[in-house]
Amino acid sequence: MRLLLDANLSPRGIATPLRSAGHDVVALAADPAFEGLDDPLVLELAAGQKRVLVTRNSRDFAPLAREWAEASHHHAGLILIWTLDHSQFSAIVTGIERYVERWPEQEQWRDLVVAF
Repeated sequence: MRLLLDANLSPRGIATPLRSAGHDVVALAADPAFEGLDDPLVLELAAGQKRVLVTRNSRDFAPLAREWAEASHHHAGLILIWTLDHSQFSAIVTGIERYVERWPEQEQWRDLVVAF
């Protein structure tokens, strides 16, 4: 699965195990060029690269996803993490993997928004 981790998720604690499981993962926090990127641009980046965006910033991205849906603007999928602290690496990885197992094809994620 092609994933984009928002800046609030650890490249080492989350991206590394996902890569080890065979996923193609880009972590914004690992690249200083993405520092301070506004949320709409993060979603555009994920959509442009056909990557499912994973974020703990549900407060901002849930309404943004709704705006995109209302405007018929498509994205490549969104995983919102509501309940876990950013340091709960293993639980976050497990949650992501659970959804990827449920929808294993990249195309199945188009405009899909899930949360845990």
